[in-house]
This record gives sequence, structure tokens and C-alpha cells, in this order.
Amino acid sequence: MNRIEEKKKLRKIVEAFPDLSVLVLADLVADEFVYGEIARVSREAPVLILKHKGSKIVPGGGANAVMNLADLRVTPLPVGVVGDDAPGKQLLHAFKTRKIPTSGIAKLKNHQTTMKSRILAYQAHTSRQQVVRVDREPEPLNETHPALLELVDAARDYAPAADAMLISDYGYGAATPRLLNFIRAKGALNGTPVTLDSRYRMTEFAGVTAATPNIGELEEALNERIEGNVALVRAGRQLMRTMKLESLVVTRGSEGMVAFEGKKKPLEIPIFGSDEVADVTGAGDTVIATFTAALAAGADAESAALLANFAGGVVVMKHGTATVSYDELLNAVEAY
Repeated sequence: MNRIEEKKKLRKIVEAFPDLSVLVLADLVADEFVYGEIARVSREAPVLILKHKGSKIVPGGGANAVMNLADLRVTPLPVGVVGDDAPGKQLLHAFKTRKIPTSGIAKLKNHQTTMKSRILAYQAHTSRQQVVRVDREPEPLNETHPALLELVDAARDYAPAADAMLISDYGYGAATPRLLNFIRAKGALNGTPVTLDSRYRMTEFAGVTAATPNIGELEEALNERIEGNVALVRAGRQLMRTMKLESLVVTRGSEGMVAFEGKKKPLEIPIFGSDEVADVTGAGDTVIATFTAALAAGADAESAALLANFAGGVVVMKHGTATVSYDELLNAVEAY
């Protein structure tokens, strides 16, 4: 296939996005950004004193994957948990503003919404630089928590309308292998492709359609150090067998990604755009959202990975937790 035909194929996939819905089982996170101008060095300790200039809270973690789908004009159907607190209310407000359904999200009293606060410092005429991050993490929900049954019911209600399912597991208890098994019971997903982004227990989700780990997550899943392309290909094939995957995308930062599909030769995809990265926050959420949307549109894994690579290349040029829009992705296809 020549480049013109390939671009036409990719463009057709993206143009199908507005007709798609994706069920998202996710750990929902609030990302807080606090900005301060460097005033001086403290006399109390060798640390910077920042003059507060502003702050904002945006959807992060699995909530960022949801927002990426929405900005790609896919209809996301999120299922997850937030607390009855300010960060939780802000996440719900962000979804409602984008007309994203929230009926599948359990609102729990006396539960803290996971929030990651990034402190960014700058001086006049300089860019903001993250100096520290503070995480507020609740205890993971017990697997017998009544709210989890609500999530199963919500996911099953959404499943008939979903063209794909995305699992965003950050380890906070709302996106677990056990929940997936309950949702899949009695054929609820009925052959729907299921994609996975899991930080710490990827292999426990054996039987999903595809996964999109970064190189570090692949190493942790296989408990081995991966150095060089030969080792990466061997490790990728091993994970494909272990998890019975149809496809796998391994992201490698500035080295792009490698896509595995069935018994095909792995496809090495170089980074799209500049390697002068502005911010990698949430890039993995963008990658899996785009990859999932493409699979839902009927794309093969290699085409889906190409589109995910374009999206990742665009989003890392933005500061903070960001998304890629439908138009930006089409423009990237045209520039390919």
C-alpha cells in the first residue's frame, strides 16, 4: 500500500469516530496543577518560595482517557467511582460540560477522590517546570464494596451500545480483573473488543483483546529487564501468548512504539513530530483512547497503532494533562 492509499485508509477510520461509543471502566483521577512564580529561596530550608498565581483541576487517569475519546468525537460511556468531595464534583462537572454521561459513575460519601497535585514553578519569560507532585490516594475499594456491584450493573447496561471497551486500571479498585469477569459473564460484551491500560497487574487481565503498555510496564509484567529490539520483540510475543492477546502496542517514549498483531512481523513506528517533548503527562491515556477508537471503527492493529502514535506525538507537545482533538488527528494524518 502506498502512502496516499494508507492516508486515505487512516482518514476513513478517523471519520468513523463520531458514530462510535466506547465503554470505559476506569480509575477516575483529578489532576491538579498549581502554578507559582519563583520569588526567592527560603531562609528556613534550601527550597524555593513560590508566589501563587493560579491553579486548576482537570480530568486525569482514566478520566483523561474519557476526555480524549470525547475530543475525538467518540461517545464515551464512563464507569467508575468518585468521592462526594470537591475534586469528585469537578470531575463530574467536566464530564457534564462535555455532555458525557455520568449515570455509570458511583458517587460515594466519605470517599476521597484520587487527586494528583503538581506544583509548577516559573520565572518571568521562562516555561513552567514541575518541581514536586503530591498524591492524595484513598485506600483501594474492597472487592466486596457494594459500589462495585453498581459499576457492574452500569457496565452491563452500557455494553449493548458499546463498539469497544477500554479498561484504565491505575490500581485504585474501580477497574479490576474481577469486575471485568463479572461484566463479561453471560456474554454481556458479546465479542466487543476490550483494550487494557494497567499499571501493576496487566497479566491478570488475560483474555482481553489488546493492551498498550509502556516499556516499563512490560518489564514489570514479565519481571525482566528488556534491552534492545530483539529482546523487546521476544518479550512482546511472550506477553501476547501469556495474555492470549490479539494485538499489543508497546510505547517507548522518544523511540516511538512497536505494534504486534497475531503472527505478523512486529511493526516499529517512529515517534511522530518533534522529539522536543513539552510534557508526557497523560500521554498513555491519549494513546489507548485513540487505539481503542480505531479498533472500534474496524481498523487493524497496525493502523490503530499508527493513529495512536500520531495522537501521542501531538499531545506531548502540550503542557499538562491534555487531549487530542478530532481535527488535530486528521491534520496529523494529512501531514504523514
